[in-house]
Amino acid sequence: MKAPTMSMPQLDFQALAADFRNLDPKDPGQWPVAPRIALMLVVFVLLLAAAWWFDWREQIEQLEVKQQDEAKLKNEYLEKKKQAVNLDEHRKQLAEIDRSFGALLKQLPNKSEMESLLVDINQAGLGQGLQFELFRPGAEAVKDFYAEMPITIKVSGGYHDLGAFAGDVAKMPRIVLLGEIALAVEKDNRMIMDGIATTYRYLDEEELAQKKRAKEPKKS
Repeated sequence: MKAPTMSMPQLDFQALAADFRNLDPKDPGQWPVAPRIALMLVVFVLLLAAAWWFDWREQIEQLEVKQQDEAKLKNEYLEKKKQAVNLDEHRKQLAEIDRSFGALLKQLPNKSEMESLLVDINQAGLGQGLQFELFRPGAEAVKDFYAEMPITIKVSGGYHDLGAFAGDVAKMPRIVLLGEIALAVEKDNRMIMDGIATTYRYLDEEELAQKKRAKEPKKS
């Protein structure tokens, strides 16, 4: 005997279309099953759309903002955790920076020591047998915590003597930089060196206070 075969039910589209014709909108309870199911699906979709537009959309946006805030806070936490783990090392580095800064600061003369520094530069040239034809300190340029003074110099002497003078200036305990150097040879084979010797000094407490007051906004 042959086994019975299962046949798929076929939709009667004509009957289905007939169900949607002549519907009474005032009495949906009397509609056929298919239109009532379709109406419930439409109402369900509209409810979902209204819920998303009036409520869920704002909640989703707030959720995204909270997720971004959470990721930012996590990154800040991890960064602070790294800093806390390396706190002792950072303190050692800060102490080393303070020591280095203090050592550099000691190489800057104060206001009262500038005159003796200018004398030392002059003596360094005379000690090498050089002749100063020009030694003119310029106006100070005030920076954050120090001031720099350019000194226009013009000296003449032998080539090796000029080199020794530059070496002596570089070895000074105070910071003096030679720049804008130009060399020329005279008729007697002596050389002339033009340049700018720039030296620095740190600002005293009174000068720093004046500088701070100058930056403060004036009260009307």
